[in-house]
Amino acid sequence: MKYSWEFKLECVDKYKNGEYIATPGKTRNQRNTFMHQVNKWAKNYDDLGINGLKHSSTNKIWTPEKRFELVAKVLAGNSITSVAKKAHIDKGQLYQWVRKYNEKGMDGLQCKKGRPTKQLVMKKKNKKTKLSISEQEELKLLRERNEYLEMENEYLKKLDALVSKREAAEAKAKNQK
Repeated sequence: MKYSWEFKLECVDKYKNGEYIATPGKTRNQRNTFMHQVNKWAKNYDDLGINGLKHSSTNKIWTPEKRFELVAKVLAGNSITSVAKKAHIDKGQLYQWVRKYNEKGMDGLQCKKGRPTKQLVMKKKNKKTKLSISEQEELKLLRERNEYLEMENEYLKKLDALVSKREAAEAKAKNQK
């Protein structure tokens, strides 16, 4: 749920003055979650002032160079939390950038939006590759084996039906005697 910065400021003021804050949630769990959020707002207010309570109006675009600057600060020994707060980003996002940098280097910090298009996947599936002679022979043998097993399966089904029919007829004749 998004709250206005005015509501957040009012909650922070009450929290700091030790006053009761009416919570939107009804259960104890919801109250605890809300109070945890108010605690975060208070810390943001202490660190960043009123701007720590406001929503950013647009998403900031992070170039690989800007991402690297933040990752370098973390690698230099600063905590992820402190670097993330100063940059006004989520610490989980910064953690992901550090992890990707450690795995792939600068390539891990490249901006990749969305997932690959399906057209590329479909092209790969539609390609028909020529089979070698041994693969063609194997395919022919597998098809013959499959046909044989299907015929055997049909035969066993018919045989089972005949046995069931004979047993039913014998049971009927026995009951009539």
